[in-house]
Amino acid sequence: MIWAVVLAAGKSERMGSPKMLLPFGRKTLIENVVTGVMKFPVDGILVVLGARRSEIERRLQAYPMKPVFNPDFEQGMLSSIRKGLEELPAEARAVLVVLGDQPWTPAAVVERLVSGFERKGKGIVVPVHRGRRGHPVLIDLKYKREIMALAPTVGLRQLLLRHPDDILEVPVRTPSVLKDIDHPEDFRRALKSPRR
Repeated sequence: MIWAVVLAAGKSERMGSPKMLLPFGRKTLIENVVTGVMKFPVDGILVVLGARRSEIERRLQAYPMKPVFNPDFEQGMLSSIRKGLEELPAEARAVLVVLGDQPWTPAAVVERLVSGFERKGKGIVVPVHRGRRGHPVLIDLKYKREIMALAPTVGLRQLLLRHPDDILEVPVRTPSVLKDIDHPEDFRRALKSPRR
């Protein structure tokens, strides 16, 4: 089983307002992300919440996902990844780490990541666009214990640095794997850009 863990716990300090709740089309940003993940070849969706937990959870009530609260969300993204890993079912064998502010990842990209994971036997699978690594990242849960022990200051990048021979880079044409929404300018550009 492969589960998606959507990271939606941050305080959005650079945005200046809670970006998960920003209007994005007819829905909020986080609803767009979860709607997209529902099309991915995964067996379940877990959304890690922190700041504005109650409001975001209300928005997601109608979606087939499991909300999980990270009380340590102010410690950064790695704390949310760890909380997500703790809540995965025992039968899960891999996790797809999805950014909650990256609404445009096509299902075809994740299909390629999953296919590569199953065919190549690598433990870490990342999309690459024009030589740059992006998200989401697919990770074999053989690394769960190691992720739980990573230094928060370095985060998940430390895992990739430790295991370069166990990484599969999957070239993709879409630049969306490199784009997230951190600042107001990012959001304005995202609203004007075609979905890709």
